[in-house]
Amino acid sequence: MSVDAPAAQPAARRSALWHDLAVNVVSRLGVVLAFGLMFLAFTLARPHTFPTVENMKSILTTAAPQMIVALGLTVVLVMRDFDLSIGSMVGLADGAAMAMMSYHHVAWGWALALALALGVGAGLVNGFLVAVLGGNSFIMTLAMATILTGIEYAFTSQSTIFSGAAPGYVEIASTKSLGLSNQVWIALGIGAVLWVLLDATESGRFMYAIGGNPEAARLSGIRTRTLRVAGFVVVGLTAAVVGILISSAGGGYTPNPGQYLLLPAYAGAFLGAACFRPGEFNIPGTVVGVVFLGTIQTGLTLLNLQTYLVNLVQGAILVVAVLLSLAARRRG
Repeated sequence: MSVDAPAAQPAARRSALWHDLAVNVVSRLGVVLAFGLMFLAFTLARPHTFPTVENMKSILTTAAPQMIVALGLTVVLVMRDFDLSIGSMVGLADGAAMAMMSYHHVAWGWALALALALGVGAGLVNGFLVAVLGGNSFIMTLAMATILTGIEYAFTSQSTIFSGAAPGYVEIASTKSLGLSNQVWIALGIGAVLWVLLDATESGRFMYAIGGNPEAARLSGIRTRTLRVAGFVVVGLTAAVVGILISSAGGGYTPNPGQYLLLPAYAGAFLGAACFRPGEFNIPGTVVGVVFLGTIQTGLTLLNLQTYLVNLVQGAILVVAVLLSLAARRRG
């Protein structure tokens, strides 16, 4: 036994190394690998409709609003805050812009500026309630969602707006560049800016520090309140951009246009936290997560599944994504 033990030790070490490598690859690239397998499955199931260039462009265009909202949400999630008022901020920006153009005949540039200002203002109020006054981010942003919806209805009288969008305003979302919708380019541009913010600036490092230990970050001199407020402003601004894109793409307004974005935004962000940097919210991961969800939705639709099944799958993916993110965070 004593002679065989030394010989067995290198084999055991190699086995442990291979095990650690496999765990590391799965934890970092598991979502990407699952994405690849899912893409292959849909390709085999619908070879003439799913893996086409036009379908890929359609997926990206459809996913662009969700991606923009999820990217903004990632900034507050990095600091372990939440924002449940996203859908209402989208609706407020959408409704305010359309009401100004349709009811008051305001130039579309001013309507655009008003929508963005309302998004920033809503983010400032959320940040003040949570970061300065110390309110719970769930409760405060949920309450703000109701307030913002009320303001949206005050602008629009809770009526559908069918006309009044200026041609220049409509072109924001409808124009294409290099074969892709402007919505996709806007989403990628916002993603690039926020990626630089979080990964290449001192403020971004401080945001991650706040998410790791808020009290330790405060005691080390980091201006935690200011950065948390800034995070909510980013969410408000991205939500306003999405509201503008929705009304621009449709040339009109319907009440509560952004409520459907809340679940996909969180699902995309949490899926992103389960890949690349397990347990840590990050911009590249969020992009992959949102495209993953958009691809699933398109693939299931091409398989002629009913809407309730698509919703069930998306909800189940969010549950799995949260569990994977929590497990990766504990392991880290």
